Amino acid sequence: MTATASGPLVGRGFDRVDGRAKITGAARYTAEVPLQGIAHAVLVGARIGSGTVRSIDADAALAAGAVAVYTHENLPRLANLPPTLPSAYGGPAPGQTFFPMQDNVVHYYGQPIAVVLADTFEAAQQAAELVTAQYDRKDALIRLDDGRDAQYQPETVFCGLVPAVQSRGDFEAAARAAAHTVDATFHFAANHHNPIECSATAAEWNGDTVAVYDATQGVTATQATVAACLGMSPSQVRVVANFVGGGFGGKAMMWPHVTLAPMLARELGRPVKVVLNREQMFYGTGLREEQEQRVTLVADSAGTFTGLRHHKLSVTSPFDDWAELSLSVAGQAYAIPSWDGRYRLIRGNTMTPTFMRGPGEASGMVAMECAVEEMADELGIDPVELRLRNHAAIDPESGHPWSSDGYAECVRQAAQRFGWSAEQRRAGPGRSGNWLIGWGMGTAGYPVYQPGQPQRAHVRLLADGSLIVQAGTQDFGTGVATTMAQVAGDALGIPFDRIRVDIGDTDYPNIAAAVGSMGAGIISAAVQIACTDLRDQLIGLAVTDSGSPLHNRPAGRIEAVNGALRSRVEPFVSEEYSELLRRNHLTDLEAIGAWQPPAQDIPYGRMSFGAQFAEVAVDADLGIVRVRRMVGAFAPGRVLNAKLARSQVLGGLNWGLSQALMEGTIADPRDGRWSNASLLEYLLPVNADAPAVDISFVEVDDPVVNPLGVKGLGELGMVGAAAAIINAIRHATGKTLREIPVRIEHLL
Repeated sequence: MTATASGPLVGRGFDRVDGRAKITGAARYTAEVPLQGIAHAVLVGARIGSGTVRSIDADAALAAGAVAVYTHENLPRLANLPPTLPSAYGGPAPGQTFFPMQDNVVHYYGQPIAVVLADTFEAAQQAAELVTAQYDRKDALIRLDDGRDAQYQPETVFCGLVPAVQSRGDFEAAARAAAHTVDATFHFAANHHNPIECSATAAEWNGDTVAVYDATQGVTATQATVAACLGMSPSQVRVVANFVGGGFGGKAMMWPHVTLAPMLARELGRPVKVVLNREQMFYGTGLREEQEQRVTLVADSAGTFTGLRHHKLSVTSPFDDWAELSLSVAGQAYAIPSWDGRYRLIRGNTMTPTFMRGPGEASGMVAMECAVEEMADELGIDPVELRLRNHAAIDPESGHPWSSDGYAECVRQAAQRFGWSAEQRRAGPGRSGNWLIGWGMGTAGYPVYQPGQPQRAHVRLLADGSLIVQAGTQDFGTGVATTMAQVAGDALGIPFDRIRVDIGDTDYPNIAAAVGSMGAGIISAAVQIACTDLRDQLIGLAVTDSGSPLHNRPAGRIEAVNGALRSRVEPFVSEEYSELLRRNHLTDLEAIGAWQPPAQDIPYGRMSFGAQFAEVAVDADLGIVRVRRMVGAFAPGRVLNAKLARSQVLGGLNWGLSQALMEGTIADPRDGRWSNASLLEYLLPVNADAPAVDISFVEVDDPVVNPLGVKGLGELGMVGAAAAIINAIRHATGKTLREIPVRIEHLL
């Protein structure tokens, strides 16, 4: 192990390297990028949910100071609209296979029908309000219940990558032979993205090249998408994302405004900036779709799960077959030999759904874990014991062993820290005054996703012994620059405060979009390999340099510690990097490391596991729910930074609370609008809602996934959290709950 004198950096809880800039206001986000002579663009959305635009009147907007107004009549046509593929693939990633203002058809309420440009943001806002449109209306379909008769069975869902019908074994035979059955149908309201920073893009041309400033989860994905849409080479598009105020999936795909900014800047001959307002976030960055999931779980008399039927019905857009993958982890978490999974869709007047934290896993495991809890009560078995009894020791889908597990340790550790007692739970809810006290649990699983292409990083050691690390990734709140410095510091034995990390620019070596909780794994692997290469260069230089104390020493017996190379056998024989470079007349030494992710067909299942417990209090008369405390234990492979890892999981647990009790977008059936498209009415938790949280980690060695054994954590903390809360409410009240989020009216 190479390290600094004070020990390894990886695993320690270093503060974020960008923390001071963020808390002092020095951090500059996309909407704040200063560009000389910029024109501000404001989108005008359709006020119908379906139909056509008959005419648009922009005269008043132009008279009020707009410098230009673009509609379907004068907006340039795209050179190409590539297919919708996840940004993890490293190519173009438009959020949907539809781009507005290419014709006069309106597919959903809020769809951009015009874009107004002015010299100031305020003037553009005012002018946009003066644009009027005449429509030929059609009936809009946006609610699941209104489209049941029109549901259909697609061949594939999720970008055409996943079969809509999947199975193993014989579920019907398992159901006929079962001693116990739980058959439950859950309804999930639509959810929308509300990060602190609304989406924004700015663009500035220089000849035939363009610089795009974007609030994105993948600078390389933005680069590839803009290039494809405008008919350019990616080498002509530079993308910069200095700071990103939260992503969570809403900034993983490239929505129309991302391409509109460079398109309009080219037309206008001046820089252009597009910033979505809060309402436009509900109509401009996808959503977690309204969905219904039916789970039929069957077991034998001993409590062994023998079959699972998991069917999902959800609303998609008029142009894409998309359903978040709610069935996959739920179908792999337990050793169930017979499984029947099926997706069905309804075409509605909405955007194409998209990724939202735990995309599919967060909803599918709510349905699954609530069914497991009900099965435990029917069997009279402690829910902890039932889950441990049925955990899949191998991947039930492939039959391969997990690359690493840790599930049982997570369940036992979280139960112990929670103070779980099978006898106390079996005795029924507790009581505190008028509050009913309930306990519940849920378990978490999240796949280890990896891109197919090499991931690259650049490291440069300067003559003074300091290090610069560069990669074409971006930080949207996870602290990736901090963990990159820790990995680099350990690999080269350089103190943390001697390392500078440069990210957020496609001029640096390419990294796939940091989505699907794969960012830490792929970025750390690229940095580790680059630094290892650089360290080997330094060792090779030292052992061949007659002036070095390490001259002719065996290379395998030299380590890097505290900014120097030293002999493992004789630690007093060493040389600082700065001295080695100076004597060899080198101002720097550099390396580019490339990590090739393992093939998809390797004989291992790849999953991260965890367990969550919740205690709730429910007012017996008013139905008010308060989550009093939550406990979670997680096995994400190697933890790079203990403080940042805890922060990720803390956010996930609180989002689980939000999913269980608050978040739901309400559709107006008259015109397809979202009735609560604001933070005034779209409910989100605040500090007063946050419970006491206990978080711990079970570190498991995983030599398969990447060099450091990092499996990812960003989404795992949310998966299963809502189920723990809903199960606790059921324990407290005795009410079987099927609507998510759970509202007061469901408990009265």
